[in-house]
Amino acid sequence: MSGYHERYEQLREIIAEVLEVEPHELTDTGDFAEEYDADSLRAIEIVARIDKQFKVEIPQSELPELRNLKTTYDAVARHAGWQD
Repeated sequence: MSGYHERYEQLREIIAEVLEVEPHELTDTGDFAEEYDADSLRAIEIVARIDKQFKVEIPQSELPELRNLKTTYDAVARHAGWQD
């Protein structure tokens, strides 16, 4: 599995756990709030777990942009300096 796919699936696992859904239920573009009933506290928990797992800091100001798995991965990759 490539680095991209491995990190993407790790992120899927983290987010699915916080949202209390199975990883296969979490789609790339499914809106966390609209489709998975995430509130702002869950968003903060997602970011905290990402920070811990990937050793990257995502500014709180970017929370509104983290609406689905794809945009969250893109933000993590940007802050972590991943070159996929």
